[in-house]
Amino acid sequence: MKGVAVLGSTGSIGTSALSVLGRHRDRFRVVALTAFGSRDLLETQARAFAPDYVGLVGGEANGWATGPACLVEAATHPDAEIVINGVVGAAGLEATLAALRAGKRVALANKETLVTAGELVQCAAREGGGELVPVDSEHSAVLQCVTGRAGTSISRIILTASGGPFHTWEAERVRRATVEEALNHPTWRMGKKITVDSATLANKALEVIEAHFLFGVGYDQVTAVVHPQSIIHSFVEFVDGSVLAQLGFPDMELPVLYALTHPERVRDAGVTRFDPVAAGALTFEPVRADVFPAFALGVRAGRTGGTAPAVFNASNEVAVAGFLDGRIPFGRIAEVIDRVLAAHATRAADSLDAVREADVWARRRAEAVLAR
Repeated sequence: MKGVAVLGSTGSIGTSALSVLGRHRDRFRVVALTAFGSRDLLETQARAFAPDYVGLVGGEANGWATGPACLVEAATHPDAEIVINGVVGAAGLEATLAALRAGKRVALANKETLVTAGELVQCAAREGGGELVPVDSEHSAVLQCVTGRAGTSISRIILTASGGPFHTWEAERVRRATVEEALNHPTWRMGKKITVDSATLANKALEVIEAHFLFGVGYDQVTAVVHPQSIIHSFVEFVDGSVLAQLGFPDMELPVLYALTHPERVRDAGVTRFDPVAAGALTFEPVRADVFPAFALGVRAGRTGGTAPAVFNASNEVAVAGFLDGRIPFGRIAEVIDRVLAAHATRAADSLDAVREADVWARRRAEAVLAR
């Protein structure tokens, strides 16, 4: 029986993970849980799974660990062989590094970890013998397509994007979109921040950068298409021209389960079974640059490398928070990112301090842009 630590247990990934773990108590034991807030839900989860360690990052609680340090403490719990990192944003980085250095498998849903510090993450895995397995549905799909096949045989990775609620809208209408409209995702149910990222396609840019590090491919080998039905999660084209894809209804429990058991598969009666007739017609569209400018900005930051991806991520987080708070319209999210990136002098992201400094600088710069 393998011990599992779940970071961000009250978020959408965390709740999906606990649903899966609850069905497989014969294989896995939850040894640690952490959440940022949602104290009541965390307490319910703790009663249901009886972990050895419970941490509340953003509050106070009698008998629980508190504060940001609890993420690293949970990630390095001696009985945790697998760490599911479902933390939102750059806050998940240190826990990922610590878990990899401790030789653990990190089931990664916190894409910002690789975006902000991909080289550091890879180095931590080499040093500690840890393993990185993606939980994002797109990267899980790629992993399922390439497992057992030589990496040099990959010609191209095509990530699919739902296009969020705006893929059919005209650009000017999108720029005026309300918070309610941006959060009305047609196929996935996620937290507010990632739902807005899906609406801007900033999320897909983060995933392009993540794919670069996860699968060792160049940026010219990773692209994205809009696929409104969210049935095909990614395509992989091989050097001989063959293309494989992974399909399934939008449900994060299957990627979580595969991250726990990779490269093996186990029976699971709780995962929604695929029905091609119910799926219906599958359609694809190009990413429209006029509607989704944040996508191009993020990919450009990835190509630039160094601290540019960390700056992209941080400025996006600030801009999205500003939109959700009503301080800026939807159309200014990409503008804030663009201005911050334009003002940044990229340097090597060769230390945690360098990444932190870029992150702090970008957040301050973004706040200043918001205030104008």
